[in-house]
Amino acid sequence: MKSFRRHAASVNAGSMADIAFLLLIFFLVTTTISADKGILRQLPSICESGDCVADIAERNLLRVRVNEQQQIMIEDRVVKLTEIKSIVESFIDNNGFSTCDYCEGEQFKKSSDHPKKAVISLSHEALTKYERFIAVQDEITKAYYQLRLRYAKQMFNKTPEQLSKAELKQVQDAFPFKVSEIMVKRSN
Repeated sequence: MKSFRRHAASVNAGSMADIAFLLLIFFLVTTTISADKGILRQLPSICESGDCVADIAERNLLRVRVNEQQQIMIEDRVVKLTEIKSIVESFIDNNGFSTCDYCEGEQFKKSSDHPKKAVISLSHEALTKYERFIAVQDEITKAYYQLRLRYAKQMFNKTPEQLSKAELKQVQDAFPFKVSEIMVKRSN
């Protein structure tokens, strides 16, 4: 008796690899990958004039600090997160020297001279929570946005989104975003 061995039928898989490769290429080309976005901040331009390291008058500097207990302090006074926007707005828009024709501030003698001279110093400690720091940053940004919005309405009767590039530049020049951010290291 003869024994017959059956050989298993084989499938040519060479074309399968080609098809898989083509499918991979197709999905890579047609798939859109969402780009993660961070905080939109523009780095300061290179200083070409000599006044970039000039001393800032004490009255033109508003110190905002977030400590390791997550407390927000403005000029050594503890404030709530919701108070930051109005404090920053009144500081920037103060018009201490009465030289700003578009300012509506109270002209306090211990607050900023002009929006172009006002600087916000935002500092935090190493143990400050990221979310808290970003929330403070957002409130400062809202204050600048509100002042720029008011200026755009007064000067051009437009919202910032409707402004031309030249008009937007004028609005940004009227209320320049001057925020200095530093981390304070505690010495033991």
